[in-house]
Amino acid sequence: MLRELETGVDVLVATPGRLVDLLERARVSLQMIRYLALDEADRMLDLGFEPQIRKIVEQMDMPPPGRRQTMLFSATFPKEIQRLASDFLSNYIFLAVGRVGSSTDLIIQRVEYVHETDKRSHLMDLLHAQRETEIHGKQSLTLVFVETKKGADALEYWLCGNGFPATTIHGDRTQQEREMALRSFKSGKTPILVATDVAARGLDIPHVAHVVNFDLPNDIDDYVHRIGRTGRAGKTGLATAFFNENNTSIARSLADLMQEANQEVPAWLTRYASRVSYSGGKNRRTGGGRFGGRDFRREGSFNRGMDYYGGGNSSGGYGVPGGYGGGYGPGVASAWD
Repeated sequence: MLRELETGVDVLVATPGRLVDLLERARVSLQMIRYLALDEADRMLDLGFEPQIRKIVEQMDMPPPGRRQTMLFSATFPKEIQRLASDFLSNYIFLAVGRVGSSTDLIIQRVEYVHETDKRSHLMDLLHAQRETEIHGKQSLTLVFVETKKGADALEYWLCGNGFPATTIHGDRTQQEREMALRSFKSGKTPILVATDVAARGLDIPHVAHVVNFDLPNDIDDYVHRIGRTGRAGKTGLATAFFNENNTSIARSLADLMQEANQEVPAWLTRYASRVSYSGGKNRRTGGGRFGGRDFRREGSFNRGMDYYGGGNSSGGYGVPGGYGGGYGPGVASAWD
């Protein structure tokens, strides 16, 4: 890799930590950068990566905004992340395609009340029912999200022991182990993949028919990214979530998101939602805000005459009628200068 860098490259793809390491060792220079792209920008600028991104963009030899074009992409763009992003952009355009921060109606969302002790047996019932409806014996792929690495390994072991071939992907598995697990899953050899949020973003796996939130996340943005692994490229998909008393913090935002995506909201979830207000504030990990689908400058607190283009079913923005782009399934937001 270092030899290839020394000869020069046209495109460099890197994780923030590795790039900072190479820059500090003077093994790579950013002086000739003309285009800077941050994928999954909301996560890149979240608590863990913000210092590294700032160091790369502001403290190394990266050209200033006027001499480079900067592009940020994500399916969710919370307000506080947009504020951080504005530090790296100049007079930027916010482009929304589809319902950003929400879900496509190609994904059927179901929320079922399941006690913690009943989750495994309920998952088994779902998988048995799915087997019975599969066409010509062809197994569809099922992605099951859990909260912890230990929980992922335990559920994989239990599924395999009950006749459902499964594999796992999480942060404790090596890169080689993750790649092997993904190959096994994609090929259908192990048609069930048990995963933590390491698989919630960036993975484009064809033919995932069912996403199961065995453990619901605390943040609605994470839920959006998880269920977005199905219903891709115009295909339909199913997303099932197991809800119980441990998930009350997400009830309001979950009910609102389902309603926005024209999904049937169970009456019992509406009752939970009525008891819980949005958490708001700085901690977006406890229920979330309005899914980050709107340019926060439109609220008037940060309007410096910049542009906003809305896509899909939006009514446009800042005098742009009808919107720009549109209906590509799960919404995608991007900002660039």
